[in-house]
Amino acid sequence: MRSLNSDFCLKLYESHETQNSIYLVVEVLCGGELLNQVRKEGTFTLNELKEIIKNLVKALSHLHERGIMHRDLKPENILFRSKEKIYDLVLADFGLASIKTEVNMLFKRCGTPGFVAPEILNYDVYLTI
Repeated sequence: MRSLNSDFCLKLYESHETQNSIYLVVEVLCGGELLNQVRKEGTFTLNELKEIIKNLVKALSHLHERGIMHRDLKPENILFRSKEKIYDLVLADFGLASIKTEVNMLFKRCGTPGFVAPEILNYDVYLTI
């Protein structure tokens, strides 16, 4: 998180480590999760969806440029800075993120089971090809 410098990724200001815990000082976000917004609103306008997708792609592009894989993309990890600007999103929860070290590196287990990419589910198939 320290290497991220994007308006669309959660900002880490400081971290403090004790023998039993790690404390992260991050920016304050007041808009809630994408999942809660979907449940609350039911639908978004086409323009809202365009902005949400555009900003999410910007966040992922920033990660990709640095060789970082988030590995847990889901609506709960897409947060909004405020309730007024639905498109002002921030990608959060980098607990499973890792640096890409090999071109075709796959992980058998990563992320939330309901949001796992198909290539992870077909991992054994790729090993036999």
